Amino acid sequence: MRVLRAAGEPGGLALGGTQMDRDEGHELPRWLLVHRGHEMHVIHGGPADGRVSLPGAPCARTRVSNTRTWGGCLVRVLGIDPGLTRCGVGVVEGVPGRPCKLIGYYVVYTDPDDDIALRLLHLDSSLAGLVAEHRPEAVAVERVFSQHNVRTVMGTAQASAVAMLSGARARLPVQTYTPSEVKAAVTGSGTAGKAQVTGMVTRLLGLDEPPRPADAADALALAICHVWRGGTRARLQAAAVSAAGGAQRAAARQAVARQTRKFREAQQAAAARQRRTAPGNRPGDNEGARR
Repeated sequence: MRVLRAAGEPGGLALGGTQMDRDEGHELPRWLLVHRGHEMHVIHGGPADGRVSLPGAPCARTRVSNTRTWGGCLVRVLGIDPGLTRCGVGVVEGVPGRPCKLIGYYVVYTDPDDDIALRLLHLDSSLAGLVAEHRPEAVAVERVFSQHNVRTVMGTAQASAVAMLSGARARLPVQTYTPSEVKAAVTGSGTAGKAQVTGMVTRLLGLDEPPRPADAADALALAICHVWRGGTRARLQAAAVSAAGGAQRAAARQAVARQTRKFREAQQAAAARQRRTAPGNRPGDNEGARR
């Protein structure tokens, strides 16, 4: 495993013109390419440069705050744009109908020349590390759709399965969205182009420049889509459950009332039978007395 050290230290190694110490994080530019064996990452710090270290984790991660700023309704979503060679990851916080807050965005790379099993293992460990780092309440994954290139769609489907597994392993709700659903949620048009989606993500998150590469922007769009559409869906489901609960309670009250009414009717019928069969009330008792 290669260890990146700070500039001027023995054994220092610069990648992309940037150097980093393993034990003590240093301020980084907007991106850093980290290569360890077959593992490759582009680390993004979001709107402000982050502090990144390599404590032997499966991928270097931006250190960000988990503080919730908008009260109990705020939800943190980790969006994943699945891909075997490039997998975009974006993390945002927000509530339906309000601007979201950027937490961070990443792109996990795997080497196309490596064995497919090792590539999937690397992707799995990297996503698991990001889920553990950011502790989202939900995971949103782009739904795989048919393409003409079967080889490409197979790799995307495999990466999508790993992405959904990363959320399920952490016992998080996982929701999938089609590209048109994401575009409609972010831009208002299900046929918007990539440039339009990237531009709206930049605007919605208040960024000075668009997230790069496009995989990161797509992942952020997925996260925003789930905050807005998923939150609304959750509220509708909660309302439906509440309404169903009210209907069930009303039905239960009606059933109890029916049972009570039947019990009282049975009591009244039994009392009437007892009166009819009591001595002096049975047929023929009065005739014998008259004789």
